Formats: sequence, structure tokens, C-alpha cells
Amino acid sequence: MPNPGVVSIVDDDRSLRNATRSLLRSLGWEVRVYESGEAFLDADTVVDVACIVSDVQMGGITGLEMYEILLRRGPAPPIIFITAFPSVATFSQAQKLGAICVFNKPIDPAKIQQRLDELVSDDD
Repeated sequence: MPNPGVVSIVDDDRSLRNATRSLLRSLGWEVRVYESGEAFLDADTVVDVACIVSDVQMGGITGLEMYEILLRRGPAPPIIFITAFPSVATFSQAQKLGAICVFNKPIDPAKIQQRLDELVSDDD
């Protein structure tokens, strides 16, 4: 049975964006992809978005900055950050923003599936 809602993926790396899209589709999610934080903020309505999966470091605004802007606009869906450059500062800032978690790249499929399953369970 497909999972409810949509996962929006925001990542400037096309190969990782496509790999993450394939992974989440294989788990039953509807997926939308964006190549930048700006593209997501300009194009997406978050009404039906169950979760955002966003890279931290991108050209233009960072994933953290994108989520700060989204939070200022009003209620925002939960977010999972992914990063190839883990740091205490990144984890701390993500935590302050209320992120579900921060995963190091490459993403462990079992871990992201577990977090998304928990998200769906929390909505029941």
C-alpha cells in the first residue's frame, strides 16, 4: 500500500537527487524533485507534502536557509537533512529548526525508510 502524501527532494546534485527519488518511489512515496532551495520555495505548495528531504550544502541558499524561510511563511512539513559535510554546527542548526534528523551521504535506505515510517505512524 502506498504511503500517504508526497516527499519533496531538494538537492543540487542531479545523480543523488535521482537516486533518492528512485529509492523513495520504490518505498511507495509520490516524489517531487527540485534542484535548489530557491526552486522549491518558488514552485512548491506544501499542503500535501508529508516530508522534505533536503541537502544542506547547495549552490544559492542552503537547505537550512530554505527551511528557515519556509518556517517563517507558516506551518512547514517535517524535514530530513542530508549532507556530505557533517559537522556539529550543521547538526545543531538542524536540531534548532526542528529537523527529524540529519543523515550523512550516502543515504542508508533502511534508515530513511524507518524515519518515514515513523512519520506516517505519528500521523495515525
